Amino acid sequence: MIKKATLLTAFSVTAFSAWAQDTSPDTLVVTANRFQQPRSAVLAPVTIVTRQDIERWQSTSVNDVLRRLPGVDIAQSGGAGQNSSIFIRGTNSSHVLVLIDGVRLNLAGVSGSADLSQFPVSLVQRIEYIRGPRSAIYGSDAIGGVVNIITTRDNPGTELTAGWGSNSYQNYDISTQQQLGENTRATLIGDYEYTKGFDVVAKGGTGMQAQPDRDGFLSKTLYGALEHTFSDRWSGFVRGYGYDNRTDYDAYYSPGSPLIDTRKLYSQSWDAGLRFNGERIQSQLVSSYSHSKDYNYDPHYGRYDTSATLDEMKQYNVQWTNSVVVGHGNVGAGVDWQKQTTTPGTGYVPEGYDQRNTGVYLTGLQQLGDFTLEAAARSDDNSQFGRHGTWQTSAGWEFIEGYRFIASYGTSYKAPNLGQLYGYYGNPNLNPEKSKQWEGAFEGLTAGVSWRISGYRNDINDMIDYDDHLQKYYNEGKARIKGIEATANFDTGPLTHTVSYDYVDARNAIT
Repeated sequence: MIKKATLLTAFSVTAFSAWAQDTSPDTLVVTANRFQQPRSAVLAPVTIVTRQDIERWQSTSVNDVLRRLPGVDIAQSGGAGQNSSIFIRGTNSSHVLVLIDGVRLNLAGVSGSADLSQFPVSLVQRIEYIRGPRSAIYGSDAIGGVVNIITTRDNPGTELTAGWGSNSYQNYDISTQQQLGENTRATLIGDYEYTKGFDVVAKGGTGMQAQPDRDGFLSKTLYGALEHTFSDRWSGFVRGYGYDNRTDYDAYYSPGSPLIDTRKLYSQSWDAGLRFNGERIQSQLVSSYSHSKDYNYDPHYGRYDTSATLDEMKQYNVQWTNSVVVGHGNVGAGVDWQKQTTTPGTGYVPEGYDQRNTGVYLTGLQQLGDFTLEAAARSDDNSQFGRHGTWQTSAGWEFIEGYRFIASYGTSYKAPNLGQLYGYYGNPNLNPEKSKQWEGAFEGLTAGVSWRISGYRNDINDMIDYDDHLQKYYNEGKARIKGIEATANFDTGPLTHTVSYDYVDARNAIT
């Protein structure tokens, strides 16, 4: 049972019938169906975090931001930069899809789950957080929910910020956004963050000793973007960012043996896109490339010593998304192509591997009087496990003005990660984990309080588990997760409040 109270931007849910006329940029959501729609038209539970929220909360990491959101639990093995996992609505950390500007996070392809402890919070301009199944739109991993971190900013001028705190914490950030002529805009950001950290002492075991030292963190980030408007309807962009992080962590050590207690992460991402924005039709083609090198080593021996480990992955993506206004709604369709390439040793896999995935999806949203209808379907063709289909549907009924009932059903799946497939205990015959989810919700506006209460059930089959006797992974596990989620938003003078309550009952469905 989890209770949380947070400060977030409040929103109105009274505009159900007039959602097509609501064009305020502050209320538009892209992540739910991969086309722009007002938040009041989104049937899935959604939370939006802005850059102003992050600065008001004085959050120093992405995990600090996510901890405030409904249904989210963060497990972290220490302070800044330490390994972390995200859990949504009682599902595994591998059941959360994390996107950066709509493209899945690179290193998640190695471990099967996203670790946002290393991603610089200085790059985050907005977060769109969707709870519930979204595999019918995005493919693998989106069982518990989707977190889309958006780095694009619209903040002309130059800013310099600095911050200091306990444990020798320092942060310096400079950003500038300038017009280059009438149709071109350039953005450049640099960020430096450092802390000595604190000691998280690992208890010594037989033949090993504890390591009493501070666990520091150092991060250097650079971001650049160039946007150009060719005409009233055509525009394009080129964007790139990279970060160089060093993290110290606690480990067991034995005299005379290397002490692996330092992590060095290099990450870079580049993307370019072309957009068409017509009166009724919108289309976008984006190509992206990311490369990450994640070392764990003893600094006395260096990261190229035989005792060190290296996880290295290159990821290539091409996305073509389209939407057209139809009646009182939208229809969206698109194609995703992804290739992931690893070097030998990545994820404890002796050999390097390529994995390719092509997905085709179709989504639709329609307003019919007091009813809002939503549906999506997707087919993925993966080089490892073949073709897999998912679908989902939702319906909302505004039975009284300002009050709505929502019912939804969706299927989703999680593909096995590289270690489970090809590692020392891997099984190349593994199938994806499969999920079926139901949810019902009421939401409305009462006496200035915007609220939502929902109940959900999530049945997950073919869960991947490890067999100690066979010494390999296999598909057998089953889980049933039931939960209740309640959120309320209200203002008191200049303050805006969000209160959330979560109850989760997760059980092994076999026993």
